[in-house]
This record gives sequence, structure tokens and C-alpha cells, in this order.
Amino acid sequence: MKSQIMTAVLATLLATLPACDKSADGGTVTTTTRATGAAAPAEATPTADPALVIPENGPKNIVHVAVGSKDHTTLVAALKAADYVDSLTNPGPFTVFAPTNAAFDKLPKGTVEGLVKPEKKADLTEILKYHVAVSIYQQKDLKDGMVLAMANGAKVKLAVKDGKVTVNGANIIASVPASNGIVHVIDGVLLPPAK
Repeated sequence: MKSQIMTAVLATLLATLPACDKSADGGTVTTTTRATGAAAPAEATPTADPALVIPENGPKNIVHVAVGSKDHTTLVAALKAADYVDSLTNPGPFTVFAPTNAAFDKLPKGTVEGLVKPEKKADLTEILKYHVAVSIYQQKDLKDGMVLAMANGAKVKLAVKDGKVTVNGANIIASVPASNGIVHVIDGVLLPPAK
């Protein structure tokens, strides 16, 4: 029940957070409010956290991979709300199971919005840590029935069928290497078991 409530809060919150888009030519960056779809120039927003700025040259860490993906704006907003950005810019190594915006959209209405409130920071951090393993696991390393310990102390279970890998039932739809680990893009949000 608690995880369902947290899920509902997380979904609602993330749906109202701003999303950022960068033009294909690296030009103007705009922010778009999900609720209204209205765009505003990036200059109207506060200065970006230096940890979120993608380097033009050189290696890109896990946070840079997420920031550079138009499909992970909700995840980036959640990382910022939980003050978890700096943790994932550390040397690692990390394996991050990164839910897409569409994965967050599957959560009950109001979940995301509730979880990004300051009083829910601990709950949001717990959920985010449940998406991080402290080691690098390439897709080829993931075996059917394998169990991984996550950064929050709980475990996830992997399944492999017909060459497709799932984590707690969420499909891995892509994998992106980073300087401090690997990002496995997933189509569901992983919810930690109730304590």
C-alpha cells in the first residue's frame, strides 16, 4: 500500500516538472512545462547546476547521459529534487536502471508530484537508490534469476527470456556506457519493497 501511494505521488510530481530540450545543432535550449506545454527561453531559468552541464569534449558520466536524453527529463528532475545528482557524478562504478518519462507516466496520478515535495525527499531518495547498483553490470553479465543488491540495501531480480532482460519485470530497452558506469534504460519504475 505504501509503495502504491509513493508511486502515485512520484508520477504526479514528475508530470508537472519542467522538461528541457536542446536543439539538434546545439543551439537554443528551452524549457517546457509538461502541464501547459508552454516554452520559455532557458535564459529565464536559474543558472544550471554545474554537475548537470554536459561537457562538449571528454567523458560523460551517468548524470550527463541522463541530462542529454529527452526521454529522461523526469528522472533528472527527481535526481535534483532528492539532491542525488552529486552521488551519481562520483567515480562509481555504478549501474543505473533509468526509467524513461513514459515509465514515470505509468505511475498513478499525483505520485511524482507528491514525492518531489521537500517533506518526501527521504522517500524519493530511497526510490532512486533502488535504481542504482554499486558495480558495473553489462547486459551480457545479467543472467536469468540473478539478484542484485541496490544502493538502498534492497535487492532486484533479473530475468532473461529470448535474449531480453528484465529487472523486477521492467524491460531493459537500451544500454548506454558512461565514464563512471553504465545506464540501462528501462520501461518501468522500480519500487523498493516495503520495510
